[in-house]
Amino acid sequence: MKYCAGIDIGGTTIKLGIIDEEGALISKWEIPTRKGENGLLFMKDIADELRKYVDEKEGMEMEDLLGAGMGIPGPVLPDGYVEVCVNLGVKDIYPAKLLSDLMGGIPVQVANDANVAALGEMWQGAGKGHDSICMVTLGTGVGGGIVNEGRIISGMHGAGAEIGHMRVDDEEKEMCNCGGHGCLEQYASATGIVRVAKRMLAHDTSESQMREVEELTAKDVCDLAKEGDPLALKSLSYSMDRLAFILSHIALATDPQVFVIGGGVSKAGTFLTDMIAEKLKSYQSIVDIERYDVTLATLGNNAGIYGAAKLVMPD
Repeated sequence: MKYCAGIDIGGTTIKLGIIDEEGALISKWEIPTRKGENGLLFMKDIADELRKYVDEKEGMEMEDLLGAGMGIPGPVLPDGYVEVCVNLGVKDIYPAKLLSDLMGGIPVQVANDANVAALGEMWQGAGKGHDSICMVTLGTGVGGGIVNEGRIISGMHGAGAEIGHMRVDDEEKEMCNCGGHGCLEQYASATGIVRVAKRMLAHDTSESQMREVEELTAKDVCDLAKEGDPLALKSLSYSMDRLAFILSHIALATDPQVFVIGGGVSKAGTFLTDMIAEKLKSYQSIVDIERYDVTLATLGNNAGIYGAAKLVMPD
């Protein structure tokens, strides 16, 4: 049996997994992200962990490891160059070459973490059976990944599918974390959902249980919307309408088979995806919007491991 390593590098922890050639995740674990020396420290840790795994795995030799794939939280150029990744404290590096050299020359590929998660969901998750999907992660921010005909669309500058910073409101006065104004992230992320809800609470005097919550969260807004709280439902509806507006444009640009919704906000379940799908219908254009499925991601925190491994998995 041959294997591939999947590595999902985050600012706090690094998730590692070993996937066999049949696509089964046979082992996974986490290590702290040790920052310093422009990425060399955590790359050494990854190499040490993979060597240790091979040494301790009965019947496995280094030759059985076909390669390693990595997801990294930042733009990755087509040649593997990462200009800067603030969360990791690195700049001007070629992560794949660095790890390959540390591992004795095994094949290594790298891609943006959101794109890698989308690839994982397409391969073994909610998008299984399709070869063109768009994944949206609704967390602290809004991430995106587009896979078309089995290939990640990352663009020439590594900024492909950065849908969280597509503009949805030209009149927005508050600044997004990216420095722009009116980005989707300001409305549909976990923090954006709360922001929209608080705005409505300030400008709408109608009764709402949201007023009784001391530290309002996106989960509170979603839960109260499910319970039928009119203002919570109105607020969440607006946030998801902004997301659907962007998805309608992605439908015209890339024509995916399915939209996969992940991230912490997706824990609201089919209530959320049904709302997004219904909103998407309102943006009917030259394509039949109703043919696009909107479904929940299924791999959770393992999506990045699966997708990273798929980068180096033989067809």
